[in-house]
Amino acid sequence: MSTSPLGRLVEELSVLRDQCLAATSYAQVTRSVGLLIEAEGLHAGLGNVCWLIKAHDEIPCEVVGFSDHRTFLMPLAHTDGIEPGSLIRVPATTGELDEIPEPTSLLGRVVNGLGEPIDGMGAVGPEGLKVTTRTINPMQRMPISEQLDVGIGSVNSLLRVGVGQRVGVFAGSGVGKSVLLGMLARFVQADVVVVGLIGERGREVQEFVQDNLGAGLARAVVVACPADDSAALRLRGARLATRIAEGFRDQGKSVLLLMDSLTRVAQAQREIGLALGEPPTSKGYTPSAFAWLPRLVERAGCGATANDGAITGFYTVLMEEDDLQDPIVDAARAILDGHVVLSRSMAEQGIYPAIDIGSSVSRLMQRLANPEQLALAQKFRALWQCYREQEDLINIGAYKHGSDPLTDEAIARFPSMRDFITQDAQAALTVSTADESLRQLFAAVPASAPTGLEHSFPNHG
Repeated sequence: MSTSPLGRLVEELSVLRDQCLAATSYAQVTRSVGLLIEAEGLHAGLGNVCWLIKAHDEIPCEVVGFSDHRTFLMPLAHTDGIEPGSLIRVPATTGELDEIPEPTSLLGRVVNGLGEPIDGMGAVGPEGLKVTTRTINPMQRMPISEQLDVGIGSVNSLLRVGVGQRVGVFAGSGVGKSVLLGMLARFVQADVVVVGLIGERGREVQEFVQDNLGAGLARAVVVACPADDSAALRLRGARLATRIAEGFRDQGKSVLLLMDSLTRVAQAQREIGLALGEPPTSKGYTPSAFAWLPRLVERAGCGATANDGAITGFYTVLMEEDDLQDPIVDAARAILDGHVVLSRSMAEQGIYPAIDIGSSVSRLMQRLANPEQLALAQKFRALWQCYREQEDLINIGAYKHGSDPLTDEAIARFPSMRDFITQDAQAALTVSTADESLRQLFAAVPASAPTGLEHSFPNHG
């Protein structure tokens, strides 16, 4: 036996390799139907990753269920070419894909649901961060007490968002969700932006990175799992984006997490649930699809100590047929701290971002704004909603001036209110800070009685 240090190291590595090979076990594919692969004699827990051997390649599969001696796996890649009796390798350490690179090494990069770079810029940093994590005890979280400046005037002044808040963006298709997310990513006053593009069209990934993020990619991480990825990989992408955000939060950074979309996450879990035999409920969604939403959303928020950072989450939710009572919309509204509704009619009028002020709400507005600011925001809402309700009568000339003082003021103020809400998504000079948005709001709807705000904005007094 060699006595040199190098010789002993080689021998120890050889023994370790033999132990790993001995611990590695194999199972055979017994059935493959639809999305599922079945195997017998496979010993791995839920969520573990195994490897399906085909020809000269291996593809990862995640364990999603079991029954008696049968184990159900969902592939994380395409399974073309598998055959009856194909081998499944169960690694000695079933967490081979449970680590991701350190978050800082991912800045400016675009990765897939496995954490692998897809931007052609080479490898990322060394691994070392566990994908799985535990939700912070709600009694240990720091309270939300500070406003997040998102750079969008209507949100800063009328729908204030706190650092650590979770907000939904509800909209139908083609109403401007991606445009709004791009504005948030570029304009927000946060240290890091993490974007999860889950289940969307592959074409949109490059467009979002180049057109919506632009130079903002330098402080961002993008996790892209387009619609042609497997359901398990899409779910893993949503978890990965959240875990990356948690990694930055643990470093004490203020993180903006943009998830597009929460509906696609629920649809991915619906695919898995139906394949496993779960009973469908409303619109075919399985119970596990609704259970998945709070498990994902509750991981965002403030940290457990003052030294921790916070994750402010914006989750887009697709309103099919512009239906606010869609089951996923309803479920998301119940677990989020507010929602921004985008209006198709406003988008058709060229008002961007097309935020429907009357239907949108921030549940922390009362905490983050003083009474004078609240009064001004409520006045804007009242005038805006009054005009929208009477808009048809106004347009056809059926409304008679003097019939209602509130409507008269709404008609007079509407052009300035519309200009206030409209904001150029591309021009950096149009960034509306929290203070500037209040000045613009006071100019659009001056208070009818002294509020104290006029002393803050002498130019509009």
